[in-house]
This record gives sequence, C-alpha cells and structure tokens, in this order.
Amino acid sequence: MSSIRDLKKDINFVLGDIIEAVYLWEAGSGNKESEEGSVIIDKAIALFDGLMEKVNQKNVENPKSHFKGIRKELEEKAGELVEQFNKLAD
Repeated sequence: MSSIRDLKKDINFVLGDIIEAVYLWEAGSGNKESEEGSVIIDKAIALFDGLMEKVNQKNVENPKSHFKGIRKELEEKAGELVEQFNKLAD
C-alpha cells in the first residue's frame, strides 16, 4: 500500500493539474476569469479540502479501506472535473 504522503501528493498533483489546465485555457482563449472556469476551480479546491480532511482523520476503523476509498473518490471526482473541463475547452 502506498504511503499517506504519496496519497497527499497525488491529491495535490491531480487537482493542481486540473486547476492549471483551466488557467491555461483561460489565458489561451482570452476568457480571463470565465465563470465556467471559476466553477471548475472552485470544485477542485473544495474537493482538495474535503479529501485532505479525510486523509488527516485520526482513529479510523480500517485504515487500508479508508485510504483506498479516498483514492477511489479522487479518481472519480477528478474524472468528473476533467469531463467538465473538456466540455469547456471544446
């Protein structure tokens, strides 16, 4: 099983990349601070906060399944954000 540190890095990198992609799209398309881009960024930040809170929970009953669930949630929610970004970028 990967370490908690690796999970935190994955959360940071994945969501950071999504936010960066939105900023690059806004800069390239001339849509500075677009409403659609702001929504995706806000969702990514909220997801980051929620996942980090779950990672830092103490006294979980089954740590292995707890962290596995967090990783699965990251994959699912990040996938949804990427889909929203792809619709935006088309």
